[in-house]
Amino acid sequence: MCGTSGAEEGTPNEQRGPRDEQAQFSALLEDSAEDLYEHAPCGYLSTLLDGRIAKVNATLLDWLGYAHDDLVGRRHFSDLLTVGGRLYHETHYAPLLMMQGEVSGIALELKAADGSRLPVLVTSTVKTGSDGQPLLIRTTLFDARERRAYETELLRARKDADLERDRLMRLNATLQKTLLPPTLANVPGLDVAAYYHIASVDEVGGDFYDLFPLADGTWGLFLGDVCGKGAAAAALTSLARYTLRAAAVYDPDPAAVLANLNTVLNHEYNGDDPRFCTVVFGLLTPDTDRDGFHITLASGGHPPALLMRADGTADHLPTPGGQLIGVLPDAHIATTTVRLAPGDTLLLHTDGLTEAHTATGEDRYGDEALLDFCRALAPTTASDTTDAVRGLLDTFGTGVDDDTALLAVHVPHPTSQEPQ
Repeated sequence: MCGTSGAEEGTPNEQRGPRDEQAQFSALLEDSAEDLYEHAPCGYLSTLLDGRIAKVNATLLDWLGYAHDDLVGRRHFSDLLTVGGRLYHETHYAPLLMMQGEVSGIALELKAADGSRLPVLVTSTVKTGSDGQPLLIRTTLFDARERRAYETELLRARKDADLERDRLMRLNATLQKTLLPPTLANVPGLDVAAYYHIASVDEVGGDFYDLFPLADGTWGLFLGDVCGKGAAAAALTSLARYTLRAAAVYDPDPAAVLANLNTVLNHEYNGDDPRFCTVVFGLLTPDTDRDGFHITLASGGHPPALLMRADGTADHLPTPGGQLIGVLPDAHIATTTVRLAPGDTLLLHTDGLTEAHTATGEDRYGDEALLDFCRALAPTTASDTTDAVRGLLDTFGTGVDDDTALLAVHVPHPTSQEPQ
């Protein structure tokens, strides 16, 4: 009985060895140069130096819907371009090509036979003879329809993002305005100036200030800074402002005002997302015996106010030990009382100023540097003080990473003429 060995069993495909597979693969690579040119995944054309088409591959003909004889010897390359593309070709592309011998990756649009447009990326090189003289121009064209669609989509998305950002900026600006008083109360015998520096237009800050009348010829003022930014900070700011005003009407004593605010915030934000703020509240009372005002300041963890005297001196008004408002059920409130004489100016500010990065970007500006700055200003007025600090903030540039609020009050001399 005859049989076959295991090596001889199997189908022809199974019997094909590595040598046959290599031969088949080599055959796939043996396309003719002409076939590679004609059916390349990009368009090819060759033109004379005057731009007349001398050769074009089948790929480009298929893209444009032309026959070979429609173009070769009959049309110039510029005839295939749109009006704008033809103008660019004549004024920029062709002269640059003659100067450099090559132009690469230029975006143009071709006109198809049916009138449609085909976006392409064009690269051209000048072929020279053995004597270095130019003979013809070889051009490669890549279909850029998908790229154009992608770029269009990117531009649309960017436009939508810009519109959304503009809308958000307008919303933030409007919301920010609602958190600040439209005007400050007019206090007889007192000049007042305020300024708000926005560190970022993308988010609503949490700084706030106000000056308003109370009973019996007194006025209340406050300036504060809530933790965080955005909608949550705006809600806390709104609550703090209206609570301070209401508490001052009920009991204008500055320590009592901040104690009321502390109770409200501690009760409202005592869960998993605690919120707090730093605040300084002042009660202004005219000095009936002499020109000027008495002011009692209560501070809940806020940076100290600065007093610039008419004699050219300046110093902090210390309120040590004042605790953050809203953290503890019974926060310690620090108070101090001082007389504002004619020529004196009091400056309240939030910590966005003293925590700004200096030009080196490494150090914070700090309380002592601000004190030196105010000593150089004294004696000064309310508006001159806010203008000077505004200029100081501008020198920090992007180093100011938190909003800054300023509130300055100044007692003018009885003659309304400040000393020069």
